[in-house]
Formats: sequence, C-alpha cells, structure tokens
Amino acid sequence: MRDNYITDALKAIPDPNILINVVSRRVKQLKRGNRPLVESLEQLTPEDTALREVIEGKISYELA
Repeated sequence: MRDNYITDALKAIPDPNILINVVSRRVKQLKRGNRPLVESLEQLTPEDTALREVIEGKISYELA
C-alpha cells in the first residue's frame, strides 16, 4: 500500500480502526470480482484501489 494513500484516506476517515475495516471489506469485494469505483491509468492493487475509493468519497460508512 502507498503511504500517501493511507495519509489521505485518514483525512476522510480519521479513525484508523474504522478505516481498516472499511478498506478490508472493500478489498474482499474487489478480489471477488466487483468493479472498482475509480479509474486509474496504472495498475493498482485492490488495497490501493480501496484506499483511492475512500479518498475520492466513493465509499462511506455508518456506525450502528
């Protein structure tokens, strides 16, 4: 994972525990074949794709 993506994602979701849960759930979905919500000219890992989705506001979360 890219450090700058993690830093930027923490600005969108400030709690690291919630960020880890959101990203890990999205990575599982991407590995099962779900399409990415962001486009990239370079080949990104599922982890980097999930972080970019958080950074760009494509993924949100709710606390129960």
